[in-house]
Amino acid sequence: MTYKDYYSVLGVPAAASAAEIKKAYRKLALKYHPDRAKGDRGAEEKFKDINEANEVLSDPEKRKKYDRFGADWKVYEQAGAQPGGFDWSKYAGDQGGRARSGNGGAAGTAFGEEGGGDLFELLFGQSSARKRGRRNAGLRGEDLEAETLFSLEEAYAGATRLIHLHGQTIRVTVKPGIADKQVLRIGGKGGAGFQGGANGDLFLTINIAPHPEFRRRGNDLSCDLPVGLYTAVLGGKSQARTLRGTVNIDIPKETPNNKELRLVGLGMPVYGDKGAFGNLFVHIDVRVPEHLSGEEIALFEKLAALRK
Repeated sequence: MTYKDYYSVLGVPAAASAAEIKKAYRKLALKYHPDRAKGDRGAEEKFKDINEANEVLSDPEKRKKYDRFGADWKVYEQAGAQPGGFDWSKYAGDQGGRARSGNGGAAGTAFGEEGGGDLFELLFGQSSARKRGRRNAGLRGEDLEAETLFSLEEAYAGATRLIHLHGQTIRVTVKPGIADKQVLRIGGKGGAGFQGGANGDLFLTINIAPHPEFRRRGNDLSCDLPVGLYTAVLGGKSQARTLRGTVNIDIPKETPNNKELRLVGLGMPVYGDKGAFGNLFVHIDVRVPEHLSGEEIALFEKLAALRK
């Protein structure tokens, strides 16, 4: 069995972590994928080697056998044997381990008449055709990564976006309450498989654009609400804009600047939990009146005198 140094194929050291192996595989698979190197036989062979190396090194059990047995790791994996644990003498003839030849000899009966048998078929009950079929099995396409941008209003209500990637148009629908930097896995929309293999997946990062009015903290929103001095002092009504529409809120008398009012259930929808919402926190921004008349200034002076 020809030995392949899978670590060299992926360009990683033998002590590489699973994350390092995954990163190296994605980079090389993208570089040598048949969609990018059409007609390049060398690239196709390289792509097959890359996938073969990743299949082994990304699987802890297979990697352990590969590190221990080298080129023979598949034999031991299929036979369930340890090195030196297989009794070859029963197939090799006499006690000296040399195969006998001639009619009726052990070599003729064990390995098939006129050399027509197959050692793998003898050992594991698998024909050469099946063995070749495994070797030529289709390879899964590589996973792809992409990003797209939604507004806060779209994240609130849920929205659909058409993504154009590598010649295909992908329709992406996000549920209400989608978070900034949340990653969606879209099955089968990654790179094309090779020789009948399945397509890879697309991992789409959702970015939520900053909003000029609202700030988001998880499922909660916050905003500033300008309130006139007289309303802040005497109390009254004010209107606040929310992503659900404009609402009237009560401003308590003697409300100080920067006081926070909580509007229950007027925040973001909770992703995947229909009917659940966060809260909206309104920060009061008291506005001092400008361009006061003489009479107004006089009244303020009287108020100031009363507070002494």
